[in-house]
Amino acid sequence: MGSTRFGTVLTAMVTPFSPDGSVDLDVAATLAKFLVEEGTEGIVVAGSTGEGSALSDDEKLNLFACVAQAVNVPVLAGSTFANTAQSVALTKRVKDTGVAGVLATTPAYSRPSQRGIAAHFTAIAQCTPLPIMLYDVPSRTGRKVASATTIDLVRGIANIVALKDASGDLVGAAHVKAVLGEDFDLYSGDDSLVLPFLAIGAVGVVSVAAHWASPEFSSMVHAVEKGDWLKAQMYNERLAPSYAYENTETYPNPMPTKAVLRVLGFSVGQCRLPLGEGDETLDLAARDVVTSLRAQRG
Repeated sequence: MGSTRFGTVLTAMVTPFSPDGSVDLDVAATLAKFLVEEGTEGIVVAGSTGEGSALSDDEKLNLFACVAQAVNVPVLAGSTFANTAQSVALTKRVKDTGVAGVLATTPAYSRPSQRGIAAHFTAIAQCTPLPIMLYDVPSRTGRKVASATTIDLVRGIANIVALKDASGDLVGAAHVKAVLGEDFDLYSGDDSLVLPFLAIGAVGVVSVAAHWASPEFSSMVHAVEKGDWLKAQMYNERLAPSYAYENTETYPNPMPTKAVLRVLGFSVGQCRLPLGEGDETLDLAARDVVTSLRAQRG
């Protein structure tokens, strides 16, 4: 495992909403500080867990500035969309918010070719001096970024420096890491696969469950750094209920995360449509997850 630009355990932070549905910047700042206190080394704002597709440009820019000012760890801006021109226009503006980098997601819905994906990422990277973390999440976008596409982008564009891989393709991820080496930061984009990703050279995870389980993720990463795979396996097993809870067909991410945060006392509100509100069943499950994890910590 090499050195990292953004940290080892990053939280893909939810966006808090007030009772009237507006973005609550005060809660966002408080939550960001809490995450850092719990061991998060970096924060992604307005990604998929942050309901980025339901936020306006102004809401995103205000969130980026708010969180970047609140914490002393790297903040990555989820400033990209399916529309390349809009992605470029917003990404040009994020440097002034104080963020440390950009999370650039594969364009959704249009299902472009690999050539189109590469051109989309190239346009985004060329419009900003900030470092770029690519985000490959075919379950949301309908397209996987081919290993060859990632390799060519990283080799050809200096500020594309990392990949959040939520494709589930460990073979492809291992190949990318082997070719690009220590100067390239690979992250698991799926909490349940962080341990095997660490085994193939990932530096860490961009996590959902880190909202409530940063200590466990940090301990797992540190155990791997020390070569203590049995201890890493123990933490992975401890996190298994969180993996099962954090995203289901009935309660898609980030609905479960917001439920946990409400249990923890954060007024993050509900999700905007089309996700909508949780219910008592979800809230009870959230309480069980928190209670069980705390009991195991002793």
